Amino acid sequence: MKLFMLVFLCVCCLVTADEDERLPNKCEVCKFLSVELQDALEKTGRSKEVLEVGEVLDTGKRRRKIRYNTSETRLTEAVDNICERILQYSVHAERPGSLRYAKGASQTMTTLKNLVHKGVKVDLGLPFELWDEPSVEVSDMKKQCETMLEQYEEVVEDWYFHHQDQRLENFLCENHVLKTSERECMEEVWKGDLATKGGAKEAEGDSTDEEGANEKEAKKHDAAEL
Repeated sequence: MKLFMLVFLCVCCLVTADEDERLPNKCEVCKFLSVELQDALEKTGRSKEVLEVGEVLDTGKRRRKIRYNTSETRLTEAVDNICERILQYSVHAERPGSLRYAKGASQTMTTLKNLVHKGVKVDLGLPFELWDEPSVEVSDMKKQCETMLEQYEEVVEDWYFHHQDQRLENFLCENHVLKTSERECMEEVWKGDLATKGGAKEAEGDSTDEEGANEKEAKKHDAAEL
C-alpha cells in the first residue's frame, strides 16, 4: 500500500510539473470563449422583454421599442465578464488535447483530496485551501480570452446581428481566428472515458455508427457537459 501511495504521488507530481509547461493554444482559447458566450446568450434567448431606446423629444416623438433578445444590450450583458467564466475550469491532465479543460475537479485532484480526508499526508507544494484556485493554465486562458475578445469584438457583433444561423465557434474560430492548420481542437469531443478526436471511434454495426454521429452533434460544444 505504501509503495502504491508513493508511486501515485510521484505520478501526480510529474503531472503537475507538466501542466506548468502546457499553456492553452489559440484554438483552445477560441473554442472555450465561443462555448461560454454561446451558452450565456442561449440562456437569455427566449426572453420576451421589450426595451425602449432613444430620447423623448419635445416634438412628442416616442421612444423606439426593440425586443431584448435581438438587442445590443443582450450582447453587451453576455460579453461582460464572459472570460471570468473560464476560471471555473480545471485542468484534467488525464484527458488529451483541449479536453483537458473542463469544469469540475479532475480525477487526480479528487483522488488526492480523498487521501487527505482519510488522513494521508499529501504535499503538493501549496496549502490545501489553495488546491481549488485556478491553475496557471486556466489563468492564462482567461487572459488570452480577454485579448481575443477585444481583438475580434467586431466579428462577434457581426455574428450576433447577422449570422446567428451559424454556431459561434464556426463563425468566429474557423472563419476568422484560426488557420486551417490550427483547427484540430475544434474536432475534439468528450465521450466519457473514451475521449476521441473527430468523434467516437468506429464501432461495430451501422446502428452504433449512427448513434456515435448523433452524439457528436449533440455534445460537441455543450457547455453543460464541460
